[in-house]
Amino acid sequence: MSLRAKIEHEIRERGPIPFSWYMELCLYDPQLGYYSRNDEKFGRAGDFFTSSDVHAVFARLLARQFEEIWRALGAPQQLELLELGTGRGLFARDVLDWSAKKFPLFFQALHYTMTERSAALRNGLETRMEAHLHSGKVTITDFDNKGTSLRALAADTPIIVFTNEFFDALPVEILSQAGSLRINARDGRFVEEWVPASAVELEFLDRYGVHPEADERTEVSLEAHRHASSLGQMIGRGFFIAIDYGYTREEQCAGRHLDTVMTYRQHTASPNPYDAPGEQDITAHVNFTALGAALEQQGMHTQPLLTQSQFLIGIGEENQFADAFEECRLPQERAKVALQLKQLVTPAGMGETFHVLVASKGVPGSATEQLRGLSFGKSRIFSEPI
Repeated sequence: MSLRAKIEHEIRERGPIPFSWYMELCLYDPQLGYYSRNDEKFGRAGDFFTSSDVHAVFARLLARQFEEIWRALGAPQQLELLELGTGRGLFARDVLDWSAKKFPLFFQALHYTMTERSAALRNGLETRMEAHLHSGKVTITDFDNKGTSLRALAADTPIIVFTNEFFDALPVEILSQAGSLRINARDGRFVEEWVPASAVELEFLDRYGVHPEADERTEVSLEAHRHASSLGQMIGRGFFIAIDYGYTREEQCAGRHLDTVMTYRQHTASPNPYDAPGEQDITAHVNFTALGAALEQQGMHTQPLLTQSQFLIGIGEENQFADAFEECRLPQERAKVALQLKQLVTPAGMGETFHVLVASKGVPGSATEQLRGLSFGKSRIFSEPI
């Protein structure tokens, strides 16, 4: 049975389904969902690039930032690093290998938990991370919609929660003036219908978004909000770092970032989520105002939102991005790496498309604000009163 046939059968059994459930099935159905398939998804041979696919310097710079956070926390003997949605594990592998080479004391204190919903991707992680698994430095685990699985930690163990392009792939509701979107099946195709929006959906727009006008659509990211709230509650002392593409409520009020649901297949973008279910990635821009508010409601302190360019330049400018060029022996190699670094930090590449949200709990504000990644672009206002 194809995923399309499975979804059509479910619609016949239970009636039209919310768009969020349609997106959930398309991406995460255990057998037929996009992330459950064994097909290559990342890099040139897949459907899209992540920053870790561009060059290992992305992870090396974050390793430098994680080490600085460890020192800001007082250089504890144990530090937990939890990454959500680890994919192929390139980022985790590069962080661990670079830390072992450059920051041995930090590496000694570090334990890395990799969470990944896809069984196919987890199987690949077990091979790629074999040495670190054998040493006990890494744990690989699944997680579900109700929260993140994490090994038992001592109450005083500080933690860093890290995500890169995680929240954009969580299911969303779609609202218009007609109501909340439902997906029906008719004559072998999916059709859209509308029902009155719930009080929860409307309250979300009141607090964190804008109500769509005629012929407009917007997303309500209740799942992302729940995840952020759960993570904020889990963190007793530590940091939250999320890198993703998205917007603030202020930007939405200025008329930007409506109807952001997109699909990606073989590096081609499309706004049609109903074509080839299970065979294409589906994403929606992240509402950083809602994300930050969920963390703040759990006692976390959010920093001004940065672009990826600002964040990485802040980390790398002190040593002139030596982490990128260390293995370069020839001018041609250095030129190639310079182009890859440009892709990560300039507006023409990923630098201005992606944003970085940093939040902390149980850490002096002075220690947080001195982090190198936060040293650039402090003038931007992040959030509004809730």
